[in-house]
Amino acid sequence: MRLRASLHTVLSLNSVLALNTVLTLKIALAAFALLWAGRVAAAALPESVRIAAITSYVDGKPMASGMPNVVVSQGWLEAELKKRGVRLEWVPVSGANVGPLINEAFAAHRVDFAAYGDLPGIILNAAGVSTHVVVPSGRGSDTFLLVSANSTVKSIRDLKGKRIAVHRGRPWELPFVKLIDANGLSYSDFKIYNANPQTGAAALAAGAVDAIFVPGGYQLEDKGIGKILWSSKGAPLEWKYRAELWGSDEFLKQYPELAQIVATAYVKAAYWISQEQNRDEVIRRATLAGTPESVVRREYDDATLAWKERWSPLADSYLINHYRDTVQFALDKKLIRQSVDVDNLIDTRFLDAALKALNLEHYWSARSGAGARLSSR
Repeated sequence: MRLRASLHTVLSLNSVLALNTVLTLKIALAAFALLWAGRVAAAALPESVRIAAITSYVDGKPMASGMPNVVVSQGWLEAELKKRGVRLEWVPVSGANVGPLINEAFAAHRVDFAAYGDLPGIILNAAGVSTHVVVPSGRGSDTFLLVSANSTVKSIRDLKGKRIAVHRGRPWELPFVKLIDANGLSYSDFKIYNANPQTGAAALAAGAVDAIFVPGGYQLEDKGIGKILWSSKGAPLEWKYRAELWGSDEFLKQYPELAQIVATAYVKAAYWISQEQNRDEVIRRATLAGTPESVVRREYDDATLAWKERWSPLADSYLINHYRDTVQFALDKKLIRQSVDVDNLIDTRFLDAALKALNLEHYWSARSGAGARLSSR
């Protein structure tokens, strides 16, 4: 009996020791796994964050336009990424064919973010490449209907049966449709030519078309290429065309910390631009690519929209309704074959966090679905 008891004790001790050894080994393995996971996560950060932006060349050097220009000059985004061992890479895009170029870059995984228009982004998502609106960019820009300088046309109704150049699939096509719809007209009432603004302007000057629908109408009028018959200046916000900061779905999921830094940089830039004391500097920068100051000032002047509110990045009811209208327009005009979920398209996580971090939650006023001003957030 004593022998059995002793043997049982020895076996029990051996079992305990073996169990302790197994537990110790498991704990060590778990700790190693956590350590390794941390190292892998750190090593998995990308070499760079790639942001596509419309770029012009000044004195032979590339210069980003609009909001990206301010992001570059502030330097905060580049510095924050550098702290994490990540390089900031700006991908230049020509203004002549922005939508298709950026869509191709997103589809080929050559960019992580891009500042460009609403309609091309919807077309890309409908084609199966998932991107999201990360930071909305202000309250929209104006469009213009121009006819030849010696034209006797008084309204768009007088252009029935005439030749109009408009760049199909670009953000300003939706305001064009709103204009013709409001006048009881349709595409079939015109001879529509698909041409980018530069080609359209040349065609108007040469008499190859009777009218063009484009952004940047003031400069064309000043050059004598045509005269403005109609513009969205002073019209409701839903008549404006839009561009935003878009981010790839894959990047937002894989690198949320970096995505947050990018979003915060853009909100910081919007805040700086929106301050009245910086207005003249914003205008000066807009002239660097050759646009006359008088043109820039006319483009920015709008009695119906305060300077501060022009640059609002809020994802409010107005923005959501705008994208729903744009998706429906793209379906109606057969620019896309399947719908796009707007609630999924607009990702407000990074914007909301940026507004909170910068104490700007109540700085800009939200707008209703029709574009009317609501109380500040």
